[in-house]
Amino acid sequence: MDPKAAVLVNSDLPYGHILCHEKWRTSSLLQALKDGGVKILFEKELGVADFHLPSKTRLLYVSECDIIAGNGYKRKLVRYRNASSSFQELVLVERTRLSEQYFSALQRFVVFDLGLSLLPVSGQTEASQLITQIVHGEGRENPFRRKTSGQLLDSVTLILVQQIPGVGRVKALTLMQNFPSLKEISNASPAELEPIVGEGSAQQIHSFFHGNLITGT
Repeated sequence: MDPKAAVLVNSDLPYGHILCHEKWRTSSLLQALKDGGVKILFEKELGVADFHLPSKTRLLYVSECDIIAGNGYKRKLVRYRNASSSFQELVLVERTRLSEQYFSALQRFVVFDLGLSLLPVSGQTEASQLITQIVHGEGRENPFRRKTSGQLLDSVTLILVQQIPGVGRVKALTLMQNFPSLKEISNASPAELEPIVGEGSAQQIHSFFHGNLITGT
């Protein structure tokens, strides 16, 4: 294990850095992260997680191939949940035309059965954009201000909520005042969301987590 990486596996990362599993070294996702100014440390011994991000956030990536190959990814997700520590745990899932038919069942398993936060992405390019925003989003507020662990997690959640179509910073903050976690937002019904963000945004938010966003054949 890289001595520098060993120190960081169970601690927070410095601004602008992520810890990445060695298997991603030649991926397009990693190249996009580097192009976005993210500094990467590689490590083979991250357990089940694919990435460790700032603010003590871990990320597991479920690809289209993982989903189509069968239920093997479910065992990995269970191990990921069982390895729970002081980290916020996120699951990025490739939601594509090929994986769409499996998405609802996968989402129920991740969110309702395992209690993890899930965000759908179209592929590695969108995933890299999200990770870059999380990594750099922390420092833009005030890199010198000390934050509690709760404030750090709230900052990451705010970035994630703003990925929902039609939800900007103002609506994201309003949502988080009523639904403090990504899981609570994803579980909310349109009727619960409507008084907070309006009918149109309520439907968009619910569809982002539950509806069929991909059209065509």
